[in-house]
Amino acid sequence: MKYLDEFRSPEAVRTLLEKINGIGGSFTFMEVCGTHTVAISKAGLRPLLSPVVDLVSGPGCPVCVTDDRDIDRIIAMSYMPGVTVATFGDMMKVPGTKESLEEAATLGARVKVVYSPLEALDIAKAEQDRDVVFLGVGFETTAPAVAATILQAREKGLVNLYVLSLHKLVPPALRTLVEMPDFHVDGFILPGHVSTIIGSEAYSFLPSEFGIPCVVTGFEAPDILQAIYRLMKMREEGPAIEIEYSRVVRPQGNPKALAVMDEVFERGPARWRGLFEIPESGLVLREDFSDFDAGNWRVHVTEAEGQKGCRCGDILCGKIKPMECPLFAKKCTPESPVGPCMVSSEGTCASYYHYDQTRD
Repeated sequence: MKYLDEFRSPEAVRTLLEKINGIGGSFTFMEVCGTHTVAISKAGLRPLLSPVVDLVSGPGCPVCVTDDRDIDRIIAMSYMPGVTVATFGDMMKVPGTKESLEEAATLGARVKVVYSPLEALDIAKAEQDRDVVFLGVGFETTAPAVAATILQAREKGLVNLYVLSLHKLVPPALRTLVEMPDFHVDGFILPGHVSTIIGSEAYSFLPSEFGIPCVVTGFEAPDILQAIYRLMKMREEGPAIEIEYSRVVRPQGNPKALAVMDEVFERGPARWRGLFEIPESGLVLREDFSDFDAGNWRVHVTEAEGQKGCRCGDILCGKIKPMECPLFAKKCTPESPVGPCMVSSEGTCASYYHYDQTRD
């Protein structure tokens, strides 16, 4: 408890807010990670920082950035005879073009919720008369566990486990954002969980090529405020990358996790929902593991039209706040989501819906 109290100190929050307000000026920072978005909203930091600091959200929620055509693809697989789809629970309500996995399950599709990829391996062992497809969604944080599961499946000789890899990589998405002509932030609050795997050095191009300061930080209010304070100070000190989450993040990341991920996956293009296809921003199975790759299956998917009126793409790029979407808290709610930003507990719209509506 003493360890946790150190990072949850009200006095630390007050001190950091005084230091931030003492600098003055006007800043816009992007918190990339969905967990940071929720932490900021729950702690009520946005109004406390206004008008000096404006916080906008980035494409750091893996559920939110999964393209609707990819959702349609896994739904089509779930209807195939002899196929069981295993997925994390937060993907169940993500809307595809016509339906979600949850709706498909009510219509007879075979869908099972799992809490780790190893549970999909257990299902494949128990249902050897069926093909089990694990929906591999997430950033660099979850990819090593999926890679390790595939290695275990090969070791055990399981021939009915497949993975549809929709994993995405954060640094290429950030490069795409900063290269947009209408994009501007004064700094990035970089994700803590992803950075435990890839390390802070993976973002070095942001200060060196684009002059944008960055801080990797944790998820307690003092963590986030310390990151904001350091970003503000870098306006005069010069852009750099700092780690304010040194209790778990190292510059080089986690070499063992990276090695497992690299053994099974290689980089490839990926579609980001609300954005577009970004080269080298996804993870696809290497040729040596093609026997486990559900991405090789022939599946007919109707061309997606997108959700009319949904502005998740603009929200994920930091162009607008959720309240500026005409569907927010009206047609689109957590109980009946239109867009993916309202589905996930880490989605920007869901976070604003639960915590920020009465504050902005």
